[in-house]
Amino acid sequence: MRVHLGTDHAGLELKDHLVEWLRKHGHEPLDHGPDEFDAEDDYPVFCLRAALAVVDDPGSLGVVIGGSGNGEQIAANKVEGIRAALAWSEETAELARLHNNANVISIGARMHSVEDATHLVEVFLATDFSGEERHVRRITMLKDFEEAGSLPEGPAASAVLGAGPPD
Repeated sequence: MRVHLGTDHAGLELKDHLVEWLRKHGHEPLDHGPDEFDAEDDYPVFCLRAALAVVDDPGSLGVVIGGSGNGEQIAANKVEGIRAALAWSEETAELARLHNNANVISIGARMHSVEDATHLVEVFLATDFSGEERHVRRITMLKDFEEAGSLPEGPAASAVLGAGPPD
């Protein structure tokens, strides 16, 4: 599988480790930078490129890395067609794919050991989307909003909007 990676200075060592780990495990890593440490670099420069590459490369997945992973997830999610999930446990890495069909995982390099972070990526890559109707429906709602600004319909939305059943 092709895996696009982007990070900032805080995740540079982890990214470099993952590039080698991915190669060893039969994946094709595509490194969107940075190539060298710069304490003043900005994660959007690299994470947006990795996310755009995932969208342009059907069937690929992405890994974005930073100190906490929060900003990197936010950056990736600004790209139309990306569903980036911040993984902090094996379960969140698995559910990101299984339920949300996430195509990018975000990792906080300062939050995990190299071994634990690698395991999160391994679980993410090894997990397939379940395809269950409820998850497909929810992802479609998000896609419709992303593309056209269409708010989802349903009983909960009607109650919130004051369009619930008459008194």
